[in-house]
Amino acid sequence: MLIVNVKENESIDKALKRFKKKFEKTGVLKELRSRTAFEKPSVTRRAQIIRAAYREQMRLAETKV
Repeated sequence: MLIVNVKENESIDKALKRFKKKFEKTGVLKELRSRTAFEKPSVTRRAQIIRAAYREQMRLAETKV
């Protein structure tokens, strides 16, 4: 369970923003979405490899500039 203590004189918007940030870090929503439909391990691995290759291309592009 996530607990966000609201500080003195803190707006509800800021506290809500901190809550959302904490919630995102836990990865609950990501896990929920991944469990909605089964994905074969080979498909998951392939997607990870594609993401890694994309990130590597972006890093190389940054270093060239």
